[in-house]
Amino acid sequence: MTEGPGEELREGLDGVLACESSVCHIDGASGLLLYRGYDFRSFAVEAEFLSVVLLLWHGEWPSEDVLAEFSEETKHHRDLNQVVADLLPMITDGANPMAVMRTVLSVAGVLDQNAEDSSPESVLRSATTLISMTPTVVASMSRLTQGKDPVEPRRDLGHAANFLYMLHGEEPTEGASAALNTVLNTYAEHELNASTFAARTAVGTLSDYYSAVVAACSALKGALHGGAIDDSMYLFREIGELDNVSGYIEEALTAKRKVPGFGHRVYRTRDPRAYPMEELARVLGEESGETQWYQIARSVEQELLERKGLNPNVDYYSAIVLYHLGFPLDLLTSFIVTSRLAGWTAHICEQFESNRLIRPRARYVGSTERLLK
Repeated sequence: MTEGPGEELREGLDGVLACESSVCHIDGASGLLLYRGYDFRSFAVEAEFLSVVLLLWHGEWPSEDVLAEFSEETKHHRDLNQVVADLLPMITDGANPMAVMRTVLSVAGVLDQNAEDSSPESVLRSATTLISMTPTVVASMSRLTQGKDPVEPRRDLGHAANFLYMLHGEEPTEGASAALNTVLNTYAEHELNASTFAARTAVGTLSDYYSAVVAACSALKGALHGGAIDDSMYLFREIGELDNVSGYIEEALTAKRKVPGFGHRVYRTRDPRAYPMEELARVLGEESGETQWYQIARSVEQELLERKGLNPNVDYYSAIVLYHLGFPLDLLTSFIVTSRLAGWTAHICEQFESNRLIRPRARYVGSTERLLK
């Protein structure tokens, strides 16, 4: 088939501009990441996650009063609807955690009587509920798979502290809460990645908010997107000891096997999100006495940088951080949902505001003008 005007094929839509957005900017050449114009590294460690959520949703940093009001509102949505609470024990055992999360998000949409209302006010009300309740879902899944009862959320704890409390059943240290807060900030938004594009595509048809979130969650589940974080920690455990790094990398390169946690479709330098994650991996490793995972990670990074010019992406060190914070390895991708809902929602609102059906074309390579005998 011949190509017509504007029919250049870009497999994977590589480099194609699909929309205009004021939510996030990535400069892949210099390793710059901006949330609403603010350099990610300037607030990742210090800002409260809920303030970052409000920044993404409204475009400006919230005042202390606005943040306090929003924080109080989220506390009232931490409890699970009884339907979801009863459903989780029935579907968690033996199921893929991201399939469980996808199902819970869909059920939440069924239970929300205003789900079909796509006004900004209604969408943000629904989003506030999901931002508040998904940590309860992840923590409950973790405990159920360990044969333990879920822990009820506490309203006297901050967002990150309550998340860890529900995960472990005991109040976390300030350091652990601060670390989790940084991870939440780190995964909150990342421009037009596969899951965000899936969300915007769903909204492009004028479907509802929950359908868009379920579409995003389905895309995040994949091993080439959110699922990549699970493989990073398994890599370190497979290597096992620092002395095994060189041999492992040599074998992987010889076999042309991809090393988890390396490479990115946009960044041509080190992922800026890897910096705070690396520091947390080091600190938490020293505090726990398990420094070997950070040491192995640093050694693998140095080997691949010297031999192949490869840099780690966000999942590489964050896997170690979440491991130290007590998240089961098979729940790491589900954790990302609790954070990325912030960015998904910002893009969903933006798509609703200036919508056009997303309808790309395909280059046809099949048979032509066949006749039925």
